[in-house]
Amino acid sequence: MKSVWLAGCLFLAALALLPASCTPKYPKCDKDEQCKKGEVCVNGQCQQCREDRDCPKGQRCNAGRCESKASRCDGPDDCAEGQACIDGRCAPCEVDADCQGGRCKGGRCIRPRRCKTDDDCPQNHECQDGICVAPPSDGSGRAPCRLEPVYFGFDEFVLTDETTRKLQAAVRCINSVTGRGVRIEGHCDSRGTEEYNLALGDRRAQSVKRYLVRLGVAADRLHPVSKGKLEAAGTDAASWAMDRKVQFYWE
Repeated sequence: MKSVWLAGCLFLAALALLPASCTPKYPKCDKDEQCKKGEVCVNGQCQQCREDRDCPKGQRCNAGRCESKASRCDGPDDCAEGQACIDGRCAPCEVDADCQGGRCKGGRCIRPRRCKTDDDCPQNHECQDGICVAPPSDGSGRAPCRLEPVYFGFDEFVLTDETTRKLQAAVRCINSVTGRGVRIEGHCDSRGTEEYNLALGDRRAQSVKRYLVRLGVAADRLHPVSKGKLEAAGTDAASWAMDRKVQFYWE
């Protein structure tokens, strides 16, 4: 019995020593010492940095990697001309949504110029709803037609009879102008989360685009963008109704 007891004790002792003799396979880790020189262990993975002070001067730590502070951003104004702010980093755009209200062309964001009056815009442009646009001309410098906004019910993106009548007029207007695209902006009122309203604004813009294409407008002329509740200004039922809309801008 004594020999059996001794064998059991030796077996348990060996098990106790086993974890100390095994280490995770790189780049997995339990502590900094298991990583390469200059690396740290973050959430079980060897990374370049845990915080900004782990990085060289002029760089900061982002998701375990050191990168230039200049590449970090909170919005498009923090980036170089033409770049998009994507997940907190300045980078070339891939789709229109990366440009936050502008268009993505060849990896560069083309953003509309903001304005308060026509005097804030370049020559031959006009200020429409806070954005400088070059309206299509009939040869006399006047816009041949104006695209009117359409409105939606609360939490709705289905087109009503009144909306479709306005969109039929929009089709005639768009097809009377050659060589110009149209930005379709979906807007929401201020209620609800930012994420939900961005999705709802996109559904409204896409719904309008589908209807215009069905009535004969070329799909590549229409560029839907969701603004969500970004520009919502309503404070009661009447003004909220004015926020729930799709607006059109000539490009």
